[in-house]
Amino acid sequence: MRLYPTGPAGTRAAALAAALLLLAGAGPAVADDGRPDRDFTIEDPRVTESSGLAASRAHPGVYWTHNDSDDGPYVFAVDSRTGKTLATITMRGVGEPRDVEAISIGPDGDIYVGDIGDNLDGTWSHVGIYRFPEPKQLRDATVDAVQYDVKYADGARNAEALMVHPKTGRVYIASKNEDGGGLYEGPAKLTAGAVNTFRRVDEVPWVTDGAFSPDGKRLVLRSYFSAREYAFENGRLGEDRSVAAPFQRQAESVTYTADGSALMFGSEGARSDVVRVEVAGGGSGGDQDRGKPSGSGGAGGEAGDQGDGGGEDGGKGGAGLGAAIVVGAGLLWFALRRKRG
Repeated sequence: MRLYPTGPAGTRAAALAAALLLLAGAGPAVADDGRPDRDFTIEDPRVTESSGLAASRAHPGVYWTHNDSDDGPYVFAVDSRTGKTLATITMRGVGEPRDVEAISIGPDGDIYVGDIGDNLDGTWSHVGIYRFPEPKQLRDATVDAVQYDVKYADGARNAEALMVHPKTGRVYIASKNEDGGGLYEGPAKLTAGAVNTFRRVDEVPWVTDGAFSPDGKRLVLRSYFSAREYAFENGRLGEDRSVAAPFQRQAESVTYTADGSALMFGSEGARSDVVRVEVAGGGSGGDQDRGKPSGSGGAGGEAGDQGDGGGEDGGKGGAGLGAAIVVGAGLLWFALRRKRG
């Protein structure tokens, strides 16, 4: 999303974001140890509004991303070892994308791109999903993409999170609303040339992106300042827990690593950082009760996990910064809400 929402809610969010930026300052430098799936910086000068992330199934250590609105039908394959773009894919046959906000990969290896944003808060009668097979070779290419028209059973709305279940292939969308949105379930199979109706099946918090774990048993949803991981069974949300999401200037994206051992959190902005956070029960760091930043990226600390913000290599500074951010955020939020009343 290019801007925070407008109106009273947007005023509060913008003020809060501005104050947090002052608290955050410049984050620690991202480590470059040559390993895949670690913290990295997106180096491509064309990628200034990375709004979605998806871990490649065919190319270990590669992450697919895209810009927000006004960029065109482009998707970029970024190497987490170097932060450099390995391939630029141009989607053909999808018209002119309006507000691309999310990306996910299905069990068939196809890439799904969600043109689902609506910054005017639900004024578009329908939105779109674009789909094409993940390339076997990473090189610049133009591919034919299938377009699916989407509408919501309970009326148009804004959304930034699209998730394809890695086992069933069913597509889910989480709408974005400051006071809470909805989790929407698509039909068992999307149909081109017809309207695909998504139905509300659960309630969610304010969401800027989401992703399923590789086994499909967990769903993470993030917002600007926090993230939660939910148990997912039979198409419904179950027990949830907080994840120590890093503080990022405009927190817009999240995905699991291909092996499910960690989450990768991304942000908009030129040379934006992608930060790895270990997850409980996910292999490396799996004996922890909650997620923890890997320690080489930006400031750690999620609103519910002030003590978990940082790894062994420099995490203490991140935890302190995370705590300061949380305190400042809380004071600003309640002050603004009191003023509104």
